[in-house]
Amino acid sequence: MRGRGRTDRALTYARHEKLAIIRAWNNDWLAVKQRPPLFSLPLAALLARASTAILVCATAALLAGCGAERDSAAAAASADARAQALAAAGQGGQRGGGEPIDLPASEAEARRFLSFASFGPNEAQLQDLMRVGYSAWIDAQFTLPATSHRAYWDAQAALLAQTSPGDDPGTNGVLEAWWLQALNGPDQLRLRVAYALSQIFVLSAVDGEVTAQARALAAWQDMLALEVFGNYRSLLENVARHPLMGRYLTHLRNEKANPATGRVPDENFAREVMQLFSIGLVLLNPDGSPVLRDGQPVETYGPDDVTQLARVFTGWSFDCPAFPSNLCFTSGFGSNGAADPDREFKPMRGYPQFHSPEPKTFLGVTIPAQNPADPQASLQLALDTLAAHPNVGPFIGRQLIQRLVMSNPSPAYVAAVSAVWADNGQGVRGDLKAVVKTILLHPEARSPLATPQAGKLREPVLRLAAFLRAFPHTSLSGRWQIGDTDLPGEQLGQTPLRSPSVFNFYRPGYAAPLSQSAAAGMVAPELQLLNETTVAGYVNYLGDGLIRGFGAEVLAEVEGNLVFLPDLQRDWSPELALAATPEALVDHVLARLVYGDPGRGRFRSEVLQAVQATPLPALQPGGANQGAVDQALRQRVRIALLLTLAAPEFGVQP
Repeated sequence: MRGRGRTDRALTYARHEKLAIIRAWNNDWLAVKQRPPLFSLPLAALLARASTAILVCATAALLAGCGAERDSAAAAASADARAQALAAAGQGGQRGGGEPIDLPASEAEARRFLSFASFGPNEAQLQDLMRVGYSAWIDAQFTLPATSHRAYWDAQAALLAQTSPGDDPGTNGVLEAWWLQALNGPDQLRLRVAYALSQIFVLSAVDGEVTAQARALAAWQDMLALEVFGNYRSLLENVARHPLMGRYLTHLRNEKANPATGRVPDENFAREVMQLFSIGLVLLNPDGSPVLRDGQPVETYGPDDVTQLARVFTGWSFDCPAFPSNLCFTSGFGSNGAADPDREFKPMRGYPQFHSPEPKTFLGVTIPAQNPADPQASLQLALDTLAAHPNVGPFIGRQLIQRLVMSNPSPAYVAAVSAVWADNGQGVRGDLKAVVKTILLHPEARSPLATPQAGKLREPVLRLAAFLRAFPHTSLSGRWQIGDTDLPGEQLGQTPLRSPSVFNFYRPGYAAPLSQSAAAGMVAPELQLLNETTVAGYVNYLGDGLIRGFGAEVLAEVEGNLVFLPDLQRDWSPELALAATPEALVDHVLARLVYGDPGRGRFRSEVLQAVQATPLPALQPGGANQGAVDQALRQRVRIALLLTLAAPEFGVQP
């Protein structure tokens, strides 16, 4: 691995210190009793350095801590009282000092909100939120135009064509666009929710069919971003008719049954559109709890529903100038060779000659026999049925809460989102703009004190994004070439749009084996990504990046010399200017990454102690030892950052 074998004493020290903490995390999750001696507090004790007792048990319980030991009845009563008070306050009024309720009470509170309403707080958006308040900030984000991943990809393809005709940016171009927008895009709320949707409506570039259509993958991400503030029914149709989803879940060019050959319709998408994209496996109450019959959950659908619904998704293929010719259906080209250059992402069209004309009965609804076959009519009724199902609000709504705010929302939180999903107040069902606003402004989102189950583990991609937004880097190439970060032992073990399967990087119901959180009946989805290899790989990746920068190696000019450097670089002058005063440096780092009062808690003391362990030489007359002084300052900055970035205080989103 690049960076191994370095003799930078301070970074090596920091890495050993932090790996000790990481091992403590893993050991606690796996219920192993032995922990390293240095920074060896169990996770519950580490999290006990947080600012409030309830947050302590919330995050500790989430990641195998003290939540299981709380009096659940008392905790629920306290949470209900807190939620009711916040809900009442949210209707208007002022704080004790006359400040409007909707304004953040502190920068730490505002940073916490931006940690789930964006890819992480930066200073400009922080000040904007502090000035206008939560509701106005959300409303302003709703009005921002969507940034385009495909426009970036097309621009890079045009540049590449000048020097290398026939080549294109591939999926690397999609990742460049993704990181460019995540780190710099003004429409942060749209982009953040689009990322959440990409982990529910999964389409993965791990699949070769997807990788081969990189431009369409960029367009897919744009489609999600355009739909996040629209209506779920529209989103569902755009997902079902997207050719790249058709390739991924194999309903592109899906043909009706042929008894003579034994061919039957492909059932892949029919199954996943119910299981993952709409209603889930079991019937749900509005609060997300399962409907029980004789003490057992009731299934939402069975094999016959899948078989019948699969007939709806027959006859769908490319938009084509010669539609509805057979050749268009099979290849996307007309007999004269004409094809739409955007056919890989334009909505698929229904070809009647390949569509099942027989009746289709599923979920208690029947599409009558058709003569001639009418794929568009079949699709409309099928998607209307799915979108109107009472499960959609609690099933998709709860996952959006999980992806944005917390892993274990209370039944009241899920019910509030389900109610807005069913009716936005104007008789509209599936209004995603209203749903998103409800999720972000619910008392459990606004305050970690609202429930003892608050908090979630940040996945590696979101940890890196939050760091790079808190400490902005520039791209030497202008292309933001972070690239594929899949390698678990050396990188993040995760790359946007590259989940291992349609089931995402982790399951929404994942509970870590043998953990106290699982024993307490809670889930921790992102823990499915973590093991000894991925946690150490994350620390090594961050440690190396703090020395050299992040991303692919690019040719850059440094002091008149051409050298290869990672693409993302930062001018660390603001931090270096503070490094001579360890207290100021540590407070600066913690304020931007921990979202709490940096002057309290043992964690600040431990980071400060580690920074102070690197002595700062006195500058000799004439600056003879300036290099040694500069190196010590750099070491202090790296230690403060690495210890924080690898700590649970940063890894857990409160």
